[in-house]
Amino acid sequence: MNEQDQCLHTGLTGRSLLENSLLNKGTAFSMEERSELDLHGLLPPRIESMEEQCRRAYKSFSIKPTPILKHIYLRSLQDTNETLFYALVQSHLEEMLPIIYTPVVGQACQRFSDLYRRPRGIYIAYHQREHISAMLANFKRNIEVIVVTDGERILGLGDQGIGGMGICIGKLSLYSAVGGIAPNKTLPIMLDCGTNNQQLLNDPNYLGWRHERISDDEYYAFVEDFIRGVKRRWPNVLLQFEDFAINHATPLLEKYRDELCSFNDDIQGTAGVTGASLLAAATAAGKSIENMKIAFLGAGSAGCGIAEQLVRLMVGRGLSDEQARQQIFMVDRDGVLNDEMEGLRPFQQRLVQSTKGLKQWGCSENPGLLDVVTHGKPDAIVGVSGQPGLFTREVIETMAENHERPIVFPLSNPISQVEATPEDIIEWSDGRALIATGSPFDPVEYKGNRYPVAQCNNIYIFPGLGLGVLAAGAERISDGMLDAAVETLAMSSPAVINPEAPLLPELNRIHQVTCEIAIAVAKKAQEEGLAPKCEQTMLEARVRGQRWSPEYRRVLLSDS
Repeated sequence: MNEQDQCLHTGLTGRSLLENSLLNKGTAFSMEERSELDLHGLLPPRIESMEEQCRRAYKSFSIKPTPILKHIYLRSLQDTNETLFYALVQSHLEEMLPIIYTPVVGQACQRFSDLYRRPRGIYIAYHQREHISAMLANFKRNIEVIVVTDGERILGLGDQGIGGMGICIGKLSLYSAVGGIAPNKTLPIMLDCGTNNQQLLNDPNYLGWRHERISDDEYYAFVEDFIRGVKRRWPNVLLQFEDFAINHATPLLEKYRDELCSFNDDIQGTAGVTGASLLAAATAAGKSIENMKIAFLGAGSAGCGIAEQLVRLMVGRGLSDEQARQQIFMVDRDGVLNDEMEGLRPFQQRLVQSTKGLKQWGCSENPGLLDVVTHGKPDAIVGVSGQPGLFTREVIETMAENHERPIVFPLSNPISQVEATPEDIIEWSDGRALIATGSPFDPVEYKGNRYPVAQCNNIYIFPGLGLGVLAAGAERISDGMLDAAVETLAMSSPAVINPEAPLLPELNRIHQVTCEIAIAVAKKAQEEGLAPKCEQTMLEARVRGQRWSPEYRRVLLSDS
């Protein structure tokens, strides 16, 4: 029998039971449960079904006048009754996704200390690092997925200190709502290394460690202590690094990805969903990814991570590594990354262009984005700059002059940081551009046509990746497993069948797509010797059997 179909046993009764969000059913407790668990008088007399509770909760959600108040309501519901929270979110995923995650979670992170109500997760401050093992031991249950941040690069908002915990909570909510990871097996963790956000340091309500960020030597030693503590406590856990600054994100990923089952969603998850979207866009434009040139505005860890994903996709389709890299242009504030630049990070050095080739364009200075679009004629431009408005009208019109279906991905979020709005891109390209964004946008109406806008949301990748890893029992996450997720998502694109359709599946298909990605990831893990082998049918059964769904189970008083 599946664990979900069994009864839940607990020693909690009365108010203590109602205050446990993982066990609380609120008005759905039956009369027998109320008698056995001493709940009479603590609840209204009416007994409701899950459906009735969801209707009532949705009404409360709907009357909240602003997105941030809707976010606060959902967080409160999550802290009170997690099963009902997930049932509600699954029933209204498209509406609630931007509320529990981007873009509204950014506001919640900025106001985290003011909005703080109830404990959730673990806060490990640098000056308390000697107690890491004891802190982790507070959680007696088996943890399968951890999302950890240091709060230094939250979305496009920068250093939010302890407010970064809001990102971890939001991401794990999606692991459960979409990936089917049981919420009692997830854990958000905040590594409080201090903050360089002077506004937070001056805020009398700030709940974090009131100290400037620690030095790199102290930082890496602190993270090492944390990783050792996690490995001792939960050696088989899946650890997701979230919203670490560029100078730390790649070194941490490279150091620990073969030591612990871990990945960085900002680098690898973003790369995966963008790679899949570009594959779909290439098909819609009648092109092949290996024949395309792609320019990136923003050469940080996210942009370079996407570029490396594309290199692997191109190499997998017959190009040499060198040929693939020649088709990638990384542009930062100083222009195209080239082989004469100094001070580049190792992950940037792998993506430089030859200055000899760039000089043939006849530019007086190192080429910028417009020069690349004019002379290099890339098929696609991808914005990961975190700076608004950099995809100018001239840039988009030049793309449209060079290509019948220009591919334009302004991925920076939140919306205030986007390189160009879909409305402008559609107008400047006369409705011909293929668009995916980082934040959600409404469809664009232009010249009597309606253009849906795909959101390059990591929700399409990381829940399926996590589900596949857990179902297979994978010990590591390889590039091959990530590539399997990308190819599977790309094949699910509506644009593969209809070039006018969105580049990514509608959210009402997200659970099916997540299962397909999980199966592909698990299968690849087996092929690469990173997970025990089993028959395909058994593997698929494991993936589906691993999924938790928000359904009430009978709660019984334990004998002990």
